[in-house]
Amino acid sequence: MRKTGAQNITELDKLQHPKVKTAIPQQTVTMERPPYNPPSEPEGLPNPGTARAHIAATPAAPGGTPGWRDEHAHQTVLQQHVLFFDPDGDGVIWPLDTFWCFYALGFNVFLSIFAVFVIHPTFTYVTCPGWLPDPFLRVWTGSIHKGKHGGDTGAYDSEGRFIPHKFEDWFSKYGKGKDGVTLGDVFDAHKGQRVIFDPIGWTAEMLEWLATYVMLWPEDGVMKKEDCRRVYDGSIFYDIAMERIGTTNPRGQWKKKPNDWAW
Repeated sequence: MRKTGAQNITELDKLQHPKVKTAIPQQTVTMERPPYNPPSEPEGLPNPGTARAHIAATPAAPGGTPGWRDEHAHQTVLQQHVLFFDPDGDGVIWPLDTFWCFYALGFNVFLSIFAVFVIHPTFTYVTCPGWLPDPFLRVWTGSIHKGKHGGDTGAYDSEGRFIPHKFEDWFSKYGKGKDGVTLGDVFDAHKGQRVIFDPIGWTAEMLEWLATYVMLWPEDGVMKKEDCRRVYDGSIFYDIAMERIGTTNPRGQWKKKPNDWAW
């Protein structure tokens, strides 16, 4: 049996549902990017193709992030993702909030400033509550779902919910059997996921994954799937920031204002 990539058709069959054929040997791309097709429904995760409103659920973490999911049951997963960048919790992210929060995550001054100039001009107008542009380039978390772009993993739906199947599908296609992805895998995914005439989506997706890699900076070069899941619900941002400032305070008790953080 002909091999393409790291797996052949027989090996794929062992990992997937016996009644659902997802690869054709003559069509190389279907062999190289096997979709998520479990042999049975994951335990504790019914209907993995159905979007979860407030829980970033996966087969490995069907209940999402313990504690976090209950504390933020009133917010979509995408709103939880950006919550860290709204330190005072007023639903508005100012450019200075973004700068300090990126700095808290370990990015240097230059990269933190760069993040401000990329994020705010891109997302301010689509999230603002009125028709007129905001002169302060603020981003509103309540309508952050309007900032969804093309070329992404598809794990967020258009309302900001989290789709477990899409998340697993992306890692199945590009993780090459690993429990995570390397930077090379991210480049492969960027080529595989991008859609025609979508330069904003191409750029945003690549910058988001590069920022994630720099933030996690895995010693073995592999961004673990669980860490990436926690990037999606935003819970990992607090842990990284607290580790950097040397505090062991529970997530909900850390100081909310960037200028109060002890650097």
